[in-house]
Amino acid sequence: MAALRPGWRTALSPFCRAFTGPRYQLAPERGAERRDAAPSRVSRFCPPRKSCHDWIGPPDKYSNLRPVHFYIPENESPLEQKLRELRQETQEWNQQFWANQNLTFRKEKEEFIHSRLKAKGLGLRAESGHKATLNAEEMADFYKEFLSKNFQKHMYYNRDWYKRNFAITYFMGKVALERIWNKLKLKQKKTIN
Repeated sequence: MAALRPGWRTALSPFCRAFTGPRYQLAPERGAERRDAAPSRVSRFCPPRKSCHDWIGPPDKYSNLRPVHFYIPENESPLEQKLRELRQETQEWNQQFWANQNLTFRKEKEEFIHSRLKAKGLGLRAESGHKATLNAEEMADFYKEFLSKNFQKHMYYNRDWYKRNFAITYFMGKVALERIWNKLKLKQKKTIN
């Protein structure tokens, strides 16, 4: 399935498994591999060479999404290839969006906290040496402002996310029909022989 926004896999996995079969396996966590990953690179995780399943890697450091490493069968039909490429493209698009969004969120959050503490005459560290923080009510102002400022961006993201998912679902249906048709043709040949 295409990697989309967090939580999508739980809702859609029974539907997609009906088309693709039990091809998903969770990859083991490998936190040490991710320490030096660049923001443009999704993951360094690599499934075993002889694997014949899609693998779900550890969460990306920047987007917090789990990348999917897609299995490419030797006898992949052009329609299956188009579906896989659409899923890969959607995953990359989604990873990039959330990596950028999370980076912007963290940066603006730090700036907000710093400006509020400065306005109060406080430094980044409290007298005890711990990092100074704001209370929940003060942070609610930031969250509200951030969501309002990014409303249009999130609206466009959701629109595109739905378009991509409908396209993927459409191609999954076409692939399922193609597989059924091929099985029927194979049965028919066996019956004739």
